[in-house]
Amino acid sequence: MNEVILAASTDGVSGSLAAVGYGLAAIGPGIGIGVLVGKALEGMARQPEMAGQLRTTMFLGIAFTEALALIGLIAGFIF
Repeated sequence: MNEVILAASTDGVSGSLAAVGYGLAAIGPGIGIGVLVGKALEGMARQPEMAGQLRTTMFLGIAFTEALALIGLIAGFIF
């Protein structure tokens, strides 16, 4: 009976650690998006005529960065 209780308690701990691990892993894409948007706004301020092209490139970069975060979330569920 003690083995069953111990097995149940370790499953709960590993689930909590997985959530904490994904939370820590989400810091990377968050920092990446912050840097990306900041540099795009800086570029738009320096050359307003390039704002359209910079905005398009910024949104593509945001999409790729968010894709990495979503892949990490799905990998957590798979493994």
